[in-house]
Amino acid sequence: MLPPAARWAAALILAGCSERDRLTFPTTGPDPASGPTTTILQPGVTDTTVTPGGPFLVVGRTIDPDGVDSVFFDVMGGAEEFAPTAGGGADTVSFGLPVTTQGLSGATIVIEVHGVDALGNPGPVATRRLMVQ
Repeated sequence: MLPPAARWAAALILAGCSERDRLTFPTTGPDPASGPTTTILQPGVTDTTVTPGGPFLVVGRTIDPDGVDSVFFDVMGGAEEFAPTAGGGADTVSFGLPVTTQGLSGATIVIEVHGVDALGNPGPVATRRLMVQ
């Protein structure tokens, strides 16, 4: 039989086990089910007026911590099409699209860009409208 002091010590230890704080780890971070984030850096505003002439460079990047598989470009109202860019699993893929404005006075060119990550998840579309004067 245990002495009374040992019984009290055991009772305190057992009581403390049910009330102690448990270790927790943050669960914030990228959601693997969400697709890449695409940002168009130039032009910096959604609706941009440009003059007709040489190509206007649309610049941006697509980012995903799971790795970017592909970046897709859709140009409506313009004179050209752009093939998808392979991301090769990189976490950041930069792009530059030379959009022709020659002979398109009065036209509106809509550029939509989105990425797909290495897990197959598509990201939201980034859009810019170029109004050619």
